[in-house]
Amino acid sequence: MMKYLLSNKFKKPGWVLLVVGITFGIIHALNDFESDLLTVKVISLFHNDIIFSKNNGLVSIIEDSIVDEILTLMIITGGLLVGFSKEKIEDEFISKIRLSSLKWAILINYGILLFATLFFYHTNFMSIMIYNMFTPLIIFIVRFNYIVYKKTGHEE
Repeated sequence: MMKYLLSNKFKKPGWVLLVVGITFGIIHALNDFESDLLTVKVISLFHNDIIFSKNNGLVSIIEDSIVDEILTLMIITGGLLVGFSKEKIEDEFISKIRLSSLKWAILINYGILLFATLFFYHTNFMSIMIYNMFTPLIIFIVRFNYIVYKKTGHEE
């Protein structure tokens, strides 16, 4: 497992990206994702709402605000850097906590998804799906850091 981890030096930039991305993501969501900030021309695949429509072109150039894409990239990149960077002391115990936290994150994520599938519909379900793409990383990071803090914090 340790051979797939990044150097510990990536953890701090990861935290910055993650916290800034989540903070501004919440602000952006509270504003109903409306923003004219950073409106640029972008390449859009299957721009129409119906992907398999015969009248739908494969590639279009459209104007769009890229704020939500930037925030999404910040959250995912930051989360991956935080979650998959080595600890200062990376041993078998930390590896076990990492694996356990990853299992918990996947189980909770799919529990949320099952619940949402049964009880949320239309745009509410789509909102849950948007947030659900971040929950595995967030749950993993929170649980992993909590367990590490709890186990090592009491020993020092």
